[in-house]
Amino acid sequence: MSLLHIMILIPFIFAIFVPLLYKFFNPRIHTGWFVLIIPVIIFIYLIRFIPGISSGETMYHSMAWMPSFGINFDAYVDGLGLVFGLLITGIGALVILYSIYYMSKEREALHNFYVYLLMFMGAMLGVVFSDNILVLYVFWELTSISSFLLIAYWYQREKSRYGAQKSMLITIFGGLAMLSGFIMLSMMTDTYSIREMFTQINVITEHHLFLPAMILILLGAFTKSAQFPFSIWLPDAMEAPTPISAYLHSATMVKAGIYLVARMTPIFGGSSEWFWLVSGIGLITLLYGSINAVRQTDLKGLLAYSTISQLGLIMSLLGIGSAALYFGYGREADLYVVAITASIFHMINHSTFKGSLFMVVGIIDHETGTRDIRRLGGLMTIMPISFTIAVIGSFAMAGLPPFNGFISKEMFFTSVLEASKLTEFNMETFGILFPVIAWVASVFTFIYSMILVFKTFRGKYKPEKLEKKAHEAPIGMLISPIILASLVVIIFFFPNIIADYLLKPAVASVLPSLAEGGIIDMKISAWHGWNTELFMTIGVVVLGGLMYMYLKKWVGIYRLYPQNMTLNQLYNSGLDHAQGWSKSLTDGYMTGYIRDYIAYLFGFFILFIGGTLLVTQSITLDFSNNAPVNVFEGALVLAMMTAAVTVLFAKTRLTAIIALGVLGYLVSMFFVIFRAPDLALTQLVVETVTTALFLLCFYHLPKFKEHTKRVPLKPLNLVISIGVGIIVTLFAFSANGTRLFDPIASYYEDAYELAGAKNIVNSILVDFRGIDTMLEIFVLCIAGLGVYTMIKLGLDRREK
Repeated sequence: MSLLHIMILIPFIFAIFVPLLYKFFNPRIHTGWFVLIIPVIIFIYLIRFIPGISSGETMYHSMAWMPSFGINFDAYVDGLGLVFGLLITGIGALVILYSIYYMSKEREALHNFYVYLLMFMGAMLGVVFSDNILVLYVFWELTSISSFLLIAYWYQREKSRYGAQKSMLITIFGGLAMLSGFIMLSMMTDTYSIREMFTQINVITEHHLFLPAMILILLGAFTKSAQFPFSIWLPDAMEAPTPISAYLHSATMVKAGIYLVARMTPIFGGSSEWFWLVSGIGLITLLYGSINAVRQTDLKGLLAYSTISQLGLIMSLLGIGSAALYFGYGREADLYVVAITASIFHMINHSTFKGSLFMVVGIIDHETGTRDIRRLGGLMTIMPISFTIAVIGSFAMAGLPPFNGFISKEMFFTSVLEASKLTEFNMETFGILFPVIAWVASVFTFIYSMILVFKTFRGKYKPEKLEKKAHEAPIGMLISPIILASLVVIIFFFPNIIADYLLKPAVASVLPSLAEGGIIDMKISAWHGWNTELFMTIGVVVLGGLMYMYLKKWVGIYRLYPQNMTLNQLYNSGLDHAQGWSKSLTDGYMTGYIRDYIAYLFGFFILFIGGTLLVTQSITLDFSNNAPVNVFEGALVLAMMTAAVTVLFAKTRLTAIIALGVLGYLVSMFFVIFRAPDLALTQLVVETVTTALFLLCFYHLPKFKEHTKRVPLKPLNLVISIGVGIIVTLFAFSANGTRLFDPIASYYEDAYELAGAKNIVNSILVDFRGIDTMLEIFVLCIAGLGVYTMIKLGLDRREK
């Protein structure tokens, strides 16, 4: 196991000890101080990779897991994985520091909170550093499980449970679809390694499973990154504590889908289907999120829809940038490399300004007792530091200078303008929609950014509507957002530091074929002259400013949209119908009667086994090699049939038990005839014990009641019983008459030399299946102890 593997697994390992630390040190020391050490250590460890990764190196370490199945824990670090790893641990450290002051050590179950948080952190690291797609999937689903637990942290609240359930259902659905796509990829390439798949791109693109695998993998990415129409889970996930929202929904979990699309771009990029699906869904999500953010009255709801919008922007850039793989080399490819660069750059920028905004909203909620914009106002002078951070974060989100969001937003405008000029992929027809949608969405982005700042911090202070007397947060709660807000400004003035050391190797990971040609080179600057992109920004500010000023005059238009046609209503009604159908179905077969359950099992047995025999034409009746049946064996069969029929028509339990015992003893006679004395002896012992147990149990049951009329014959039971008998008989005859493989008996020919056993049955039970037999004995011992305990407790209770 390498140090990289340890860094990925250490959050899971440390999570085991968090409850103990909470038990022995809380409330003297906040549990978060212990947890903070983990992301800081991993962040420092990952920083060591930056020089090597920026010079074109990659790190690869393998650890055997299930090598016989080709499944190993292969950890792989390249430019793309490193960027995500630094975000996961860097933002994670700041969130934990923030949570120390946000989460009360007296009132909150901190051990649960930090266990779930560490599980999520480790799962995200596993996702971004796994080269094996099946291992990646395991970590992927761990992010869904841990995020479910985090969202439902305040499980006493109905909304928290509802939001957690919604996120789980949607993301797990996408994860299962993604797994199907991964399996298709492995079928096409005969490997589970993503790096090895990159070497077989021609094989994948020409395969008939190319499009189904692409769609299934994109389902996983779109559900996790809240792309339209799966974005409905993200606003309801805001019921989680604010540190969770700042971590999961601005920097990590929702970026997992972004990572997956970026990682799969070398395989699927360059195709028109990938271009349209990724860029088209991204732009629709961008517009949908920005329009809905304006109507929100809850600050976290506004940030939720703004996150959806920004994720759509990043996704659309990845789709547009994938066209670079279509062109390969030349000026056209260079233009679309800008889109990939912008996507990763904006992802970093979004993590900084959105993380700081979530923390500021948490501070407002913590210090005023509300997040309702209608009850807030006039906080600028009361909370000046929070106001400053909010201005920096909101203006960066709106794409204004001198903040990092301005640069990546200008690169976004450049990318959509270039995409509109594309003649490939049928863009000459719909290409004009790209810059139009981008510009309209940017106008709404500007509006909701202004709402966040000015509706909250300007205007009249309303202390009568607040649950607490407003005041500035303690310095400990401000440290993390101050750091993030500082990065927003620093990145604007020094963007090429990130470009040289992080963006360039990350883009090379997304476009490896272009990186090999040496054409990936970038120089990021905030000023490009009076170009179209700048005029688009000016238009956004002018129109957005006017619309914000007259917001009250047109915001009522949102109420015209029928609420019964929303995606949330569709989800809720679908879930209600599914629950109703499942209840009806369950009530239909869960009758409470064992005879019905047996009928279902045997009916399925008849349909499945019998249908398989018929469809595959496997019914073979070959009696040529059978030994002759003598008179004595025939007499035994008739006697067994007589005993079985007697059990059915017996009028007393004693008669039925004796007939059943006779049937068992007759079976043992067959073992004697077939020269299996051990089996015969076992059968005799078991039959004697079970008959005695039946007699003991039935002794305590009430006597048979005399029926005034015979119990009517049930045709269905008769059909099932005869059907099972026929199927088992046909199956046995077909198995006897068909030889697909060499008899297994040859495997035991050397039993005497290998095991020293003269009896083949003993040899199988004791040597060849020794562990199995030992476990069976162990199970019997446990059952015996359980029975003894129940009897002992019953006797003790009677004595008392």
